[in-house]
Amino acid sequence: MRNSIKIQPVNILDKDYQQWVKNLVIRYRNCQIKAAVKVNSEQLKFNYLLGRDIVEMRVEERWGENVINQLSMDLKKEMPTTEGLSVTNLRYCRRFYLLYSQALIIHPQVGGELEKIEFIQDDSPIFQIPWGHQKLILDKVKGNLDKAFFFVSQTIKNGWSRSVLQNGIESELYERSGKSINNFSLSLPDISSELAQELTKDPYNFAFAGITKHHNETELKSALLQNITDFLVELGTGFAYVGKEYRLQIGDAENFIDLLFYNLRLRCYVVVEVKIGKFTPSDIGQIGTYVVAANHLLREEGKDNPTIGLLICRSKDNTLARYALESSSQPIGISEYELEKFYPEKIEGTIPTIEEIEQNLKDKK
Repeated sequence: MRNSIKIQPVNILDKDYQQWVKNLVIRYRNCQIKAAVKVNSEQLKFNYLLGRDIVEMRVEERWGENVINQLSMDLKKEMPTTEGLSVTNLRYCRRFYLLYSQALIIHPQVGGELEKIEFIQDDSPIFQIPWGHQKLILDKVKGNLDKAFFFVSQTIKNGWSRSVLQNGIESELYERSGKSINNFSLSLPDISSELAQELTKDPYNFAFAGITKHHNETELKSALLQNITDFLVELGTGFAYVGKEYRLQIGDAENFIDLLFYNLRLRCYVVVEVKIGKFTPSDIGQIGTYVVAANHLLREEGKDNPTIGLLICRSKDNTLARYALESSSQPIGISEYELEKFYPEKIEGTIPTIEEIEQNLKDKK
């Protein structure tokens, strides 16, 4: 554990600095008035604008490298009961602004004699998730704006807790989402095609199944269903389980779909076939037949959209998979699965600093 360096307070006499501290106090109290209705949104806006000030005013160049420490002490002195004014949190505010400022549209608005305050659009998604979630995203996405917005969107859409968000980041959900090889753009209407593409992954992470030895398809499917909650989370938003080895009577023959789901967002049945081996072109014929049969036997005209097929195999040749999909008019996606646990490429900060411990304790109050 590193040694804690005690920073001695410094009385900055510069009038611009003193005026800035007063402005921040006024701005914070104004946001607190609005906080009765929008607690999180107003707090995040304050943090964003504070980060903007630190960057655009070049405060460290003007008042020295210890100005953030001094600012923290001065704000705490003026607002002694207020949380979130630690040095660590102020630095997060700076990072918060630097990440999102390139994407946000802000409008100048006169805020009185003291300063011009910028009004930020209320519907921006970055102000709709908790600050603790945002700090986790800032730590993990390493400045990747698209990745940050992806996890903000997923958190809002699915109501993720911080632990679920962390799992999504560390399981490389952003890198895997929408990556299946499929023919959706050719076989589905544009809106359905985009949504179907978004809901797929490649590879799927089946580490929760707990299989570490040689297995057959029956054992894998049983393990997936024994952990159905984790399985549904991995499949994505809106999946509802219908049945395993779902029986379809096609002509004189009985046929059995490995796993049948219904997706509430797509409003369609999803036929899932799991293969423990490498993809072969004959797999397309099998799942395509099940998709057509589900349309005839299960789909209700005017209520359900066309059925989609999802083939999940242990491995595939991507070129062969693309060629095979061109032979089918049915909407089918092909993905691989992994049984090993996903880990981030680089694990940092496994031993928390004193500041991080203090901030975590404050976050829990």
